[in-house]
Amino acid sequence: MEQKSLRVLETNKTFFSKITSTITKILIPTRVGINSMMISMKRNNLIKAYYSYITAVETDNVEKKETLLKKYEDVYSLYLESIDKYIMDSVYKKVKNGTASQFEKDALSKYYLIVSLKENQYLEYKYKKQEYLLKVDYETVINLKKESTIEKYNKFYVSKMDTLYKALLKNYSIQLADKSSSKVESINNIYDKIFGALEDYISEILPIKLRLDDKNEYRNIVEDYGKYESLLVGKLDERDIIRRKMILLGISRSLFTHSLPLIAAEQCYIKLIKDTRNLILKSETKPKKEKTFELLVELIEEYNIKLLSTKVYWDKPEEREEYKKFWDKYNQIKKIYDVKEQTKQKEILFLKYDIKKLNQSKNDYSSIIKETKQKLVDLGAMRQIKNSYKIKIGSYKKIA
Repeated sequence: MEQKSLRVLETNKTFFSKITSTITKILIPTRVGINSMMISMKRNNLIKAYYSYITAVETDNVEKKETLLKKYEDVYSLYLESIDKYIMDSVYKKVKNGTASQFEKDALSKYYLIVSLKENQYLEYKYKKQEYLLKVDYETVINLKKESTIEKYNKFYVSKMDTLYKALLKNYSIQLADKSSSKVESINNIYDKIFGALEDYISEILPIKLRLDDKNEYRNIVEDYGKYESLLVGKLDERDIIRRKMILLGISRSLFTHSLPLIAAEQCYIKLIKDTRNLILKSETKPKKEKTFELLVELIEEYNIKLLSTKVYWDKPEEREEYKKFWDKYNQIKKIYDVKEQTKQKEILFLKYDIKKLNQSKNDYSSIIKETKQKLVDLGAMRQIKNSYKIKIGSYKKIA
């Protein structure tokens, strides 16, 4: 089936919630059709194998652990094959026969979009195809409305999705570190994939994890998750999109510390800071510029406080020493000033620090430096010296 070619189309965020009704129409005239029965049977086998393996791990049963892991992996492969074969093949036949709806065409196109990665991005194809098939059947499980089945499946589903997303992010991080491709569009595409994977995980998988979190292990990200949710409502402008990505990165430092290593997360923060600087230059009105500067300050604080403060290894010792001085000034501001004055002083500190970094760069940042200096003038942290001159009227003698 992977050799057949169809037009590849992207689908919207409601894809996996809509596909269940399509699957129902295809597979269940009577709910005991052979396709549905096969998938259900293999799903039940998978859940049993998963829990047997988990029990062996928890009890540290070395003898059984290896055998049960092999069985679990085999059953998992058969389960995915059943979804792939019976669901996708059924949709394909409808598209081929010209009886498919537009949604069904888009559903199959989503599938082939993933399959198209196989030749050049095999690892990404491998992880994303599993993710796709699991999401398809997850919606089917939810619609069965059997609480015991849903509860058992949820634990397997979250565990497997954790593994897949961590593998995806690790793969993207390696690609980001690969210096062989210097094309801006290629690098930007990797950034988009990283933020896309984080968004998918945090919007679709994290809510399930939070519901299953009996030990309150994720209490440190609840506040950030609430901020992320608030940015899903209403029409978003470019600032909101950048702020949402910033929150995703912040949450990722708790969830994907090793899969999205510090060096990759650092590059992502720098990308967002650059995008915000460009947005400042594009802002046509002063209020828009002011709001974008607020976002820039937020990003610089997140980058320096949440990320650089945890950095152990520095390529250049002088950069580490410079950061120590910055950190000391930051902590001093927090001790000396009240909350309102702290906000202003931190803004001044961050913008001056940013100008220093821009001046050290080999690139031409004169435009944004000019804007930032004007902002510092407005904050009363920098004096603006106007260019002036006087014309002296009088006679001059020519010196021989």
